[in-house]
Amino acid sequence: MNKSQKINTYKLTLIALLAALSVVGRITFSFIPNVQPVTAIIIICGIFLGPIAAITLSVLTTFLTNMILGMGIWTIWQIIAWALIGLTSGLIGKYRKKHSIFLLTVYAVCCGYFYGLILSLNSFTISGDFLPYYLAGLPFDTAHAIGNGIFIVLLYPIISFFFKKYASKRFTLQNTN
Repeated sequence: MNKSQKINTYKLTLIALLAALSVVGRITFSFIPNVQPVTAIIIICGIFLGPIAAITLSVLTTFLTNMILGMGIWTIWQIIAWALIGLTSGLIGKYRKKHSIFLLTVYAVCCGYFYGLILSLNSFTISGDFLPYYLAGLPFDTAHAIGNGIFIVLLYPIISFFFKKYASKRFTLQNTN
């Protein structure tokens, strides 16, 4: 096994652990509408592991949680919304190495509204009505946005600690082979 396979295996393990955390978090908080740690975890994953890892996490989390919470046409839109958030977060992490918790919190709040906007497109594709559906969903989008901000503040310091360990382990693996 070469060094890139070891790194990929380690990275895949991190994605699997984040997927498990996201699934448990989403199901645990399912009693509070739209307040869940999934978006925050996808943002953190994208920043540290890159856009492909965040998109993979988006697909895994959506599929696994919707197997329990219910599948429907909205599943596709959830994957699209979270994948776009993961892609954007991955690009932010790729081009910006220092991350202010304040700016990440603002970004996470904006992602809550972006997620709601993308999911509202679901209604447009089915009924052709976008604006009434989107406006009716704004209180739920606000709950999602506030939840994202809280989860970023709570989870970013903890998860970033482990990702910094991953970065040092990756560096060690590269230098030993």
